[in-house]
Amino acid sequence: MATMATNFTSSLSKSKISFLDNQSSFHGVPLPSRVQPIKSSSTPNNPSISMSSSPSYDLKSFSFEPIKESIVSREMTRRYMTDMITYADTDVIVVGAGSAGLSCAYELSKNPSVRVAIIEQSVSPGGGAWLGGQLFSAMVVRKPAHKFLDELQIEYDEQENYVVIKHAALFTSTIMSKLLARPNVKLFNAVAAEDLIVKGGRVSGVVTNWALVSMNHDTQSCMDPNVMESKVVVSSCGHDGPFGATGVKRLKSIGMIDTVPGMKALDMNTAEDAIVRLTREIVPGMIVTGMEVAEIDGAPRMGPTFGAMMISGLKAAHVALKALGLPNAIDKTIDTPSSVQPELILAATDSTSEIVDA
Repeated sequence: MATMATNFTSSLSKSKISFLDNQSSFHGVPLPSRVQPIKSSSTPNNPSISMSSSPSYDLKSFSFEPIKESIVSREMTRRYMTDMITYADTDVIVVGAGSAGLSCAYELSKNPSVRVAIIEQSVSPGGGAWLGGQLFSAMVVRKPAHKFLDELQIEYDEQENYVVIKHAALFTSTIMSKLLARPNVKLFNAVAAEDLIVKGGRVSGVVTNWALVSMNHDTQSCMDPNVMESKVVVSSCGHDGPFGATGVKRLKSIGMIDTVPGMKALDMNTAEDAIVRLTREIVPGMIVTGMEVAEIDGAPRMGPTFGAMMISGLKAAHVALKALGLPNAIDKTIDTPSSVQPELILAATDSTSEIVDA
């Protein structure tokens, strides 16, 4: 399907931006605070934890300060309702908080002027990135996507063409801890995107409901949804399933795209390159990233290797920045040092009409 790229003129400032973090590893730029990777041939690193310092409280007679139960209720309610009001009209909505969605939101939110709302139907964000393949612990990331792990300061066992994180949860918990601490990001978990807002042929937001309500529409009387408007929607709903590929499936059902052929059989080497290359704005206002890309383009599945999810998410963030009219790596309008390495430079987005042949 031909790319329908649009340049959305944003009301956001187009002045030179100052990122919250170090220069993005998306450009292959060495980071000054990189963690030394754990080499497979090195002696295992088993630092002893010092217990010499005593806690600043007495564990034998510990007692909490008193609080009224109603205060707890008010604090939770007031803050959540404030967030709902704040993000009812926002810059970017990321639907799906798996590895691609989290990577996208992480990269996007480096620009403090961009407000990012993340919608996740599960109580626990992270998608399939809490474990590796077949419920094993380790996460395999093919090079050069390991540069993103360096930016996040995640240690790994380095092999010739890939790296291995000892537990996938280290990636997911680390990126979430950095992302959710930012003031321009809000995660709405246990919330489902039931539909899209479409105005004049452009996706302009999502229709939301509590996930448990969405799962029980056939058991109760009508339970109407809520809405969130945005300038850009990034759909990272994963491959087909109960809540999978819902963005592209809805586009097909309303006639905005012609087909959703589904992903093809596993081929890691073809799949990961294809997922990153085909990450794009598929209709005005909606970008697709992660395994949902395979569903719309018929690309192969990649199985338990996660680099493409991360880099596809980063690319989706820059496609979104371009749509907002802000500096981005697609147009190469972000200042980068002269030492930029070629490994993670974006694939061209103007040749994405082909269906990948597995």
